[in-house]
Amino acid sequence: MTSINTNTSAQAALQTLRSVNQGLQSTQAHVSSGYRVGKASDNAAYWSIATTMRSDNKALSAVSDALGMGAAKVDTAYTAMDSAIDVVGDIKAKLVAATENGVDKAKVQEEIGQLQQQLLSIAQSASFNGENWVAGASGTKSVVSSFVRDGSNAVSVTTTDYALDDSSAGNVLFGMSGGSVDTATGILGTSNGSNASIYAMDITSFTSGQIQTALTSVESALKSMTSAGAALGSLSKRIDNQDTFVNALSDSIDSGIGRLVDANMEEESSKLSALQTQQQLAIQSLSIANSSSQNILSLFR
Repeated sequence: MTSINTNTSAQAALQTLRSVNQGLQSTQAHVSSGYRVGKASDNAAYWSIATTMRSDNKALSAVSDALGMGAAKVDTAYTAMDSAIDVVGDIKAKLVAATENGVDKAKVQEEIGQLQQQLLSIAQSASFNGENWVAGASGTKSVVSSFVRDGSNAVSVTTTDYALDDSSAGNVLFGMSGGSVDTATGILGTSNGSNASIYAMDITSFTSGQIQTALTSVESALKSMTSAGAALGSLSKRIDNQDTFVNALSDSIDSGIGRLVDANMEEESSKLSALQTQQQLAIQSLSIANSSSQNILSLFR
């Protein structure tokens, strides 16, 4: 039966066209954005995971920046400690020269005095962003090392610590008091008894025995400074390794997110071509269905 009130063929063709248009609109959105899952309605589970991991990746980016800041602090401290070791080595050489008979100890002391002032200058200058790791009171310095999300989805920031020790066998050249360098503490500032500290030592009137004692003190200081330099070097290497890991982890997370939400452009291209063809056929089918009612007129002629 043919009806002029209800055109079931046109209704079916229209429904098909609507479905094709919806698919075409979705595919075009995938092609233009590059995302298969661009919003929660596309796939709520994948969208939620991707959104969370993108947030974590931003945190990892901040960790990478913090590691760069920490590396700069450690490298500054290491450079200062390495320079101070060279200067103390020069003082050691001057003390050895002072053991020779007939050497003017006053002249040698003038040279040592200049080296002592150089040590203070090194300690005062070894500051990066307001932090000094070679002139400071006993305490702990920290460097952000990672952002962690555990199995229960709890998040935390981990740090790498470096403990400062301002004793004579510690790891800082001088201590710190009231925001200023304390030349009476640290490896170079702590008194060695009657010979005073390496920083305050004056060999002008030293006997041979006192010079030998001073040499022993300098050797002990060099041992502590070398140990501190090695610790700073190890920490610098650890920070470099952690920075490399964080960057690799960030890339892996980006790749994982892409697997979840990125569109397969080859597949979407094929789908787009097929849907465009289906759309043309659906339009043609609807046109035929709409024109069928015109044929009824011929029955009344």
